[in-house]
Amino acid sequence: MAKPHELPEALRALESERGPVDILVNCAGIMEIRSLAVTPWSLAERLLAVDLVSPLRLMHLVVPGMVERRRGCVVNVSSMAGVTPLRGCAYYGAAKAGIAMASEIAHLELRRHDVDVITVYPGPVRSELERRARAQAPESIVARLLPTGDADSLARRIVDAWEHRRPRVVYPTFYDVASRFPALAGRVTRAVSPHPLDQSSS
Repeated sequence: MAKPHELPEALRALESERGPVDILVNCAGIMEIRSLAVTPWSLAERLLAVDLVSPLRLMHLVVPGMVERRRGCVVNVSSMAGVTPLRGCAYYGAAKAGIAMASEIAHLELRRHDVDVITVYPGPVRSELERRARAQAPESIVARLLPTGDADSLARRIVDAWEHRRPRVVYPTFYDVASRFPALAGRVTRAVSPHPLDQSSS
């Protein structure tokens, strides 16, 4: 949601109709491949609001109830763009790195209250977001060779992680190396990530 200040009222309406939230999935996101120098601040604010501030606000709103009831699960979808530096992803990468760190800390804090927190680190997954992002960067052999997953497989892995109380999911599996060795992955992406096809925006 691009308007985090509207979340408390929306959540109150939801809970009055359906009861307290036991499972929160923060998966909404937007991605724009733009150089920092040409990204309008209005777009930057929207990226940060949707990809970072709103997920944090939702956690802030629902986690106290989960702790009180001693049950619940929070799933935060980050991105490999929050682990490795990719050109054109300054704001998206910052947001995804931020939600990943908050999610990992929440896992440490909440597991003693029987509240599970799962952090998801997807690489490219076939979706409208992925198609739009590819259209904003030049074609390259690296982009064509990198594994791309599908949403159904990712969803199954998240459910499996919840059932077995595992704190993180990396998908496709190829990107597990990057998640375990971020310094090495950073050197690689700095060398091969393409420059964005910069475009002006109103």
